[in-house]
Amino acid sequence: MIDIKKATKAFNNYIKKNEDEDKAGFKLKINHTKKVVENSKMISEKLHLSKEDQELAELIALLHDIGRFEELKVFNQFESKKFNHAEYACKILFEDKHIKEFTEDESYYDVIKNAIINHNRFKIEEGLDEKSLLHAKIIRDSDKLDNFRVKIEEKITDIFPGIVKNDYEIENSKISDNVYKTVLDNKCVDIHDRKTPLDYWLCVLAFVFDLYFEETLEIVKEKDYINKMIDRIKYKDRETQIRMNKIKEISNRYIINRIKEKK
Repeated sequence: MIDIKKATKAFNNYIKKNEDEDKAGFKLKINHTKKVVENSKMISEKLHLSKEDQELAELIALLHDIGRFEELKVFNQFESKKFNHAEYACKILFEDKHIKEFTEDESYYDVIKNAIINHNRFKIEEGLDEKSLLHAKIIRDSDKLDNFRVKIEEKITDIFPGIVKNDYEIENSKISDNVYKTVLDNKCVDIHDRKTPLDYWLCVLAFVFDLYFEETLEIVKEKDYINKMIDRIKYKDRETQIRMNKIKEISNRYIINRIKEKK
């Protein structure tokens, strides 16, 4: 079985070794990890999973972004094009053998690795076993769920360290045509299509189209994440205002329709 308290203590010890509180984004990622653990626990409970699977979901959430701290150290920003933090997390855990600090039960290792390596991919790889697929979906939903919260609550400069220098940049930004079309088609935005600060913003908002569980969508609707995220920015460009209102409309409609399908 998994000892979450022991794993959390091991995580805190790892963070202390890499601590850099003055670096933009460091505290954000620690708080993000805690919230994703909470989300994974909440989603797995709503799915009525066994206690073992609930604890496994929490452990995966605890470890999913452990590679982000090295990314900040090297690049001073979150730059997914240059650094795959999920692959680096698996290197830390399984090549460097740190996984034993979090759990010594090797029967969980394949599921943990499969879930983490897939949590930030555009799509989950094919051919996963049933348990790995379930936990890959849970961590992806949990991670995206907190990404909405982060974009609403955290400082813009901490959200995009090294990419967006101030609120002015994002307020005066425009949406690339390709990114706008992708969102209108109810699809996720490829990270390689991001050109402007608002493209980065919409890349996160479009996560709503990649949520697996209706239970997660119900949380998004309950917390009003789409409206709050869109309304946070004061868009200076008139065309951008019109586009964001359209995105708000189609995103909320998508959520309502998905929830109705379940009922």
